[in-house]
Amino acid sequence: MPRPSPEVVLGLTLGDVTGIGPEVAARSVASLPPGDPTRIVVFGDPVAWARAATMAGIDPAPGPWNGRRTFPGRLRIADCGMAVPAHANPWDPVVGAAAITWLDGGAMACRDGLLDGLVTAPLSKAAVARAGHPGFTGQTEHLAALCKASRFAMMLLGHDDRDRWLRVALATTHLALRDVPAALTVDAVAAAIHLASHACDDLGMASRRVGVCGLNPHAGEDGLMGDEEARIIGPAIERCRAQDIDVSGPFAADTLFHRALHGSFDAVVAQYHDQGLAPLKLVAFDNGVNWTLGLPWPRTSPDHGTAHDIAWKGLANPSSMASALRLAVQLARRRAALGTPILPQEGSSQGYSSE
Repeated sequence: MPRPSPEVVLGLTLGDVTGIGPEVAARSVASLPPGDPTRIVVFGDPVAWARAATMAGIDPAPGPWNGRRTFPGRLRIADCGMAVPAHANPWDPVVGAAAITWLDGGAMACRDGLLDGLVTAPLSKAAVARAGHPGFTGQTEHLAALCKASRFAMMLLGHDDRDRWLRVALATTHLALRDVPAALTVDAVAAAIHLASHACDDLGMASRRVGVCGLNPHAGEDGLMGDEEARIIGPAIERCRAQDIDVSGPFAADTLFHRALHGSFDAVVAQYHDQGLAPLKLVAFDNGVNWTLGLPWPRTSPDHGTAHDIAWKGLANPSSMASALRLAVQLARRRAALGTPILPQEGSSQGYSSE
């Protein structure tokens, strides 16, 4: 007789409510099997949730969350004290302010040990900046700073129609291409390798073979097209090998992803955003997931943006958000099964607060 799945409680943020976030969030919840014991706390505007949930055919008016891990039924909604006017447009600062308030509310509930993980719908960086956060570069960096994570990385993962997977961790995140070489350090690349290897372990994989991309074409061609491979990336790989990590490279990026897709590696470390995301989205455009490595609790999100042009038209594809929710459930259940639940972090208030 199979053992029952551990019950987990996840936060779900609605992101930019003038985009497709509420729709894909509600449809991802609707995609969970009826008997699945996962409980969901929604962080977002109740009116937007009711509209999206009605479209998805699920509970449009879940009761308020009282800050406890146990409650009847699947859904509750957190009162973050932030609503968005029905007439708001994507450029309104209130849209960005609400999205960041809900993100912080979910993150602090995880910090306080009240949730087992967080799934975040897409938001608009421009709207958040207009709301008074000019330095905001993305949810990944914001959550890492909030958690005071000493090292973190984005991992994007997904599979093609033959169930062949790519798992790609990034040594740098949201940077202009001209700023990437200066941001690459031995420590940064080594951290991404460590986190990619540990991610394979978190996924319960039997092997943790990590392949590392070079920065330059042909991985520098022995120094003819840059020295970052010899000066930074190679030493980072050697450091990690000395720590018993199964890692190889640096390899030319134009062949490494092909090798990984065909099973030679379990994860790839790319040096910058588009080097890793272009092949990942080619392979898994609809089901790709963004997973923040290095946080004390699982955080996942879809690998797409707000798509304002199709919002509230019933056209949004929920596959990526549904995959993000399933991965968060998988990671949280594995932690629970291994006896490593989320613990309150230093500075925790031991109670939910949206302030």
